[in-house]
Amino acid sequence: MSLMRLRDHGRYDYVPLPERAQFEWPGGKRLAFYVCNNIEVFSFGEGIGSDSAIVGAPQTSRNYAWRDYGNRVGQWYVFDLLDDLGLPAAGNVNALVFERCPQLAERMVARGDEFVGHGRTNAERQDVLDEDEERALIAESREAIRAHTGTAPRGWMGPWLAHSDVTLDLLREAGFDYVMDWPADDQPFQMRTRSGPILSVPYTIEVNDSPVMAFRQQAHTDFEQMIVDQFDEMLEQSEKYPLVCSVVLHSFVIGQPYRLRGLRRALRHVLAHAGDVWITTPGEIARHYRALQG
Repeated sequence: MSLMRLRDHGRYDYVPLPERAQFEWPGGKRLAFYVCNNIEVFSFGEGIGSDSAIVGAPQTSRNYAWRDYGNRVGQWYVFDLLDDLGLPAAGNVNALVFERCPQLAERMVARGDEFVGHGRTNAERQDVLDEDEERALIAESREAIRAHTGTAPRGWMGPWLAHSDVTLDLLREAGFDYVMDWPADDQPFQMRTRSGPILSVPYTIEVNDSPVMAFRQQAHTDFEQMIVDQFDEMLEQSEKYPLVCSVVLHSFVIGQPYRLRGLRRALRHVLAHAGDVWITTPGEIARHYRALQG
């Protein structure tokens, strides 16, 4: 009797957490923590995009305006909050942000935030494109960030975390050296591509305001408690294993003032333990981890 064979992606091997080598983050820290903003633009009345109340709702003026609130108002509240708390951040930035909302990118540059490639717009997915079309999307996204900031992004987060069978290969060939689309771990790990390795940096889809509050319709106080519980448990677990804890934000969700109040309380809780944690960005995590690997 033969056993059923599961299709394998071939990108990484199974290595359970207790069997891995120990390491430390800078300053001898065992837990790295980062905040990531998703800064996105959408097409009016077409394509795809989240709705504030109904999963899979058609595109309307109402849900377009709800998402646009994030860029017009909510992200500015978030920037001010991060400034008030002295927190660095990364931004997964759609390339068309530079055309539609250039002041957002200017604020990121002024803050010293990291720019992460995030496609052209979240009105589209890349996993439905053929290889040449996907290669062009990646190139356009990378070039827009390089042209407007002077530095090409090293990291990638696909719109809707969507990958085709060749996305990792195309990203590596375009000069990216880390991705955040594979939520398979709480440590970085190497993935195989046809032209060499690319690093996966942990990125949470659990402590992420969009699936929590837009898709599952949970309360903002639930999200606040998730941040606190995730951080506290990972801080304790990091006594055994070096880990990465992230918080993921979308300004059209978290930028609503009542939700921002809960985020403020949760981040203050994290900062009360700042001496025990490396507060950083995903790019710095990737850089440090690669250096450890020699």
